[in-house]
Amino acid sequence: MTEIPEHLRKRAEEARKKAEAKKAGGDAPAEGAASGGESAAPAGDGAASRIPAHLLERSKAAKDRAAGGGAEVAAAAPAAPVGGGVATAPPPVATGPGGHTQRLLTVVKAGSIQDVKATPVDKVHTWPHLLAVEFVAALAVTAFLLIFSVFVNAPLLALANLNETPNPAKAPWYFLGLQELLTMFHPMVAGVTIPGIGIFLLILAPYIDQNPSQKPEERKFAVSLFTMFLMFWAVLTIVSSFFRGPGYNFVFPWTDGLFFEL
Repeated sequence: MTEIPEHLRKRAEEARKKAEAKKAGGDAPAEGAASGGESAAPAGDGAASRIPAHLLERSKAAKDRAAGGGAEVAAAAPAAPVGGGVATAPPPVATGPGGHTQRLLTVVKAGSIQDVKATPVDKVHTWPHLLAVEFVAALAVTAFLLIFSVFVNAPLLALANLNETPNPAKAPWYFLGLQELLTMFHPMVAGVTIPGIGIFLLILAPYIDQNPSQKPEERKFAVSLFTMFLMFWAVLTIVSSFFRGPGYNFVFPWTDGLFFEL
């Protein structure tokens, strides 16, 4: 429920006190005031009131109706107009709970009917902002691959011979880091335990590091941890690619040659 402002409460209280004083002092009826041309001044006021007689009569009728005297007010004859015209009944006054006649806009706070969003939102629509950039990037990559394939000859190798195993036998480059771990640890540790721990830590990463910032200078722990992981895996891939020769033994590529095909 909306709270009534303090100044409106005081104004209603003063009006209620004046009405009670008018009833107790036996004020002159509104009809006599209307025939004189303007309303009579209240008993407690020093200055003459400028409220028309029909408005005073309407207010009095509404108060009587709210107090339970609606039948008597309806039976009473309406006041005669000043110009001697046809008398008309005053229009009904709508009252709220408790007989209050305040308008709704006088008690509703301005902040409750205004919805102003002044805070900027750092979000954009997927189309056309995101998809347009992705489409341009796809065109650029396609053009680069087309130009690269014109100037660089990259033929396919011969069919694999089932009776001859190449020496050294190397996995694709994205698995060479894992193959290098197999030369340092037991297959159970290198192939299951270490990758399993890495995947489990990736699952726990959002719960361990709960920093909401997206700035690298404010994410030093996460940036340092990821950099160490990339360097560790990059070193293993480079060693397995260029420094492993026949029998998967350690060799120097500038001495024994390169045993890796792109």
